[in-house]
Amino acid sequence: MTALTCPLRPFQNQAVRTRSSGVLLHPTSLPGGRLGGEARRFVDWLAAAGQSWWQVLPLGPPDAHGSPYRPASAFACWDGLLEDPDAGVSAREVERFAARHAYWARGWAEFAGGDALAAQVRFEREWSALREYAAARGVRLLGDVPIYVAPGGADQHAHPELFRRDAVAGVPPDEWSPTGQLWGNPLYDWRALRATGYRWWIERFRRTFELVDLARVDHFRGFVAYWSVPAGSRTALGGRWRRGPGRMLFEAVARELGGLPLVAEDLGVITPAVRRLRDELRLPGMAVLQFLLPRRRDPLALPERRVAYTGTHDNDTSAGWWASAGEAARRYARRAAERAGIDEDEPAWLLVRLALASPARLAIVPVQDLLSLPSSARMNTPGRGDGNWSFRLEPGQLDRALAARLRDAAARSGRAA
Repeated sequence: MTALTCPLRPFQNQAVRTRSSGVLLHPTSLPGGRLGGEARRFVDWLAAAGQSWWQVLPLGPPDAHGSPYRPASAFACWDGLLEDPDAGVSAREVERFAARHAYWARGWAEFAGGDALAAQVRFEREWSALREYAAARGVRLLGDVPIYVAPGGADQHAHPELFRRDAVAGVPPDEWSPTGQLWGNPLYDWRALRATGYRWWIERFRRTFELVDLARVDHFRGFVAYWSVPAGSRTALGGRWRRGPGRMLFEAVARELGGLPLVAEDLGVITPAVRRLRDELRLPGMAVLQFLLPRRRDPLALPERRVAYTGTHDNDTSAGWWASAGEAARRYARRAAERAGIDEDEPAWLLVRLALASPARLAIVPVQDLLSLPSSARMNTPGRGDGNWSFRLEPGQLDRALAARLRDAAARSGRAA
């Protein structure tokens, strides 16, 4: 693979230059599940805790099960997060919004109907105000970009020529699933996208960077090779690997938008080609302690160009993981903590402090781990259709004492804002 052919300015964020940390909490998990006062109070808490980042999940309209990873649109934001969903919007505001977002606004309005664009104007007001509030307190927003769109959603409706009809997305059989995972999302017709100069993806990233300062790209390996399952299949067993767009897509995005403020979600079975693309783009990958420790991989030996997590939205809470991890993994975690000079009896906080102590420039901790919550508080259990995405904080659960504890741990590891 040759060197990149365009001048990239990837990951232009302080996270790559200085050590920092943050907390993973989707807005639906705030008390009340919406933006507004609780969101601002969370920003204040992050600042008091010495944190530089608030990581959220995708902001699009979720599916019937509440999953933000199958949004009805890759561009529109969910009006269910609004503090004031009935705020007045003028026709002129809608016109201006539609003009600024000409690539996708009309398609979304046709798909969603009603006052769909007025709702987007309201979201832009509230979200922009929240971003300004956060920036003034030294807190930046880390978002999430699902690689695929929802079947039958606004994107497929507006651009059917960009999606294949003969196959759907999934992943092959592995140690967790003998028949693989049949996701069912429409697959991209990468040849058709290339013919447009990858315009859909350029506009999607443009929209993403209007909303957040940095974004995690879900299933990054799918840009190198993806599992293609024949349409109508009952399992993913009959799928096969097909080649993705690779660096050409990211070159096109960087050429138009001037940079790639992205994190590559490179978890699971990752091939040398995927690592090579990640490194050529100079994107930080992810390292999850719940995956590292059972494999006797030392979090204190991580490369700097990583984002260290105790766990993600798809994992058990750290307290739940500890209870089921087995003595060998727990022993290895304790030894790693000893090497880092960490004296911590609380299992979830042992992992929190290990993540903060790692060499990774950025460390992110799910809020459940800061509260040492059990498995019942996890955000999502992959493969289970119901009962996910419902975790919510109680008012006052994030108090001053917890902020002081996190600030102290961040300061000890050189991450306090």
